[in-house]
Amino acid sequence: MNTSKVNESAPMIVRVVQGSLMAGHGAQKLFGSFGGPGLEGTSGFMEMLGMRPGRPWAYLAGLSEFAGGVLTALGLFNPLGPLGVIGSMAMATRKAHWGKPIWVTEGGAELPVLNVAISTALMVREPDRYSLDRALGIRLPRWVGLVGLVGIILTVLYSELEAEETPEQEDGQEGAQDEAREDLAGP
Repeated sequence: MNTSKVNESAPMIVRVVQGSLMAGHGAQKLFGSFGGPGLEGTSGFMEMLGMRPGRPWAYLAGLSEFAGGVLTALGLFNPLGPLGVIGSMAMATRKAHWGKPIWVTEGGAELPVLNVAISTALMVREPDRYSLDRALGIRLPRWVGLVGLVGIILTVLYSELEAEETPEQEDGQEGAQDEAREDLAGP
């Protein structure tokens, strides 16, 4: 058995599975696929999180997950795919899961953090043997990843500026937000 080929297939398996699942997650937000809320439901959820208007944020989340997932699964234009996933999951961690215990059963950020870790590992590594980047000889400069990470940080910070509310508004929305989070998170 050629252990080199077996070792090279491990990142491909992680890339394809995580990318496909993230693309599906984005399709739920954008198109209502796989029982998802679609753009209208996602827009409403974004507004409940204090991200107004909700529609642009819903597009950004859905496109980051869908396009990021597809690019990740294909191993194309690395690090753009993983950056899309990192951006969406960083925002989800901050806006929907922050301040809760880590475990998903408690509404925590367990799964977004796992997706950020996987995407970070895929982003910093060379394209694997079975990626389209390797097959087509595509190599984006390293600075693309750094610029992307700065963009993600600035976007999350901007969302915090947009979401400033009075304590009364926050108290009134807390129950609805928890219910909507549970609906979107699923079982």
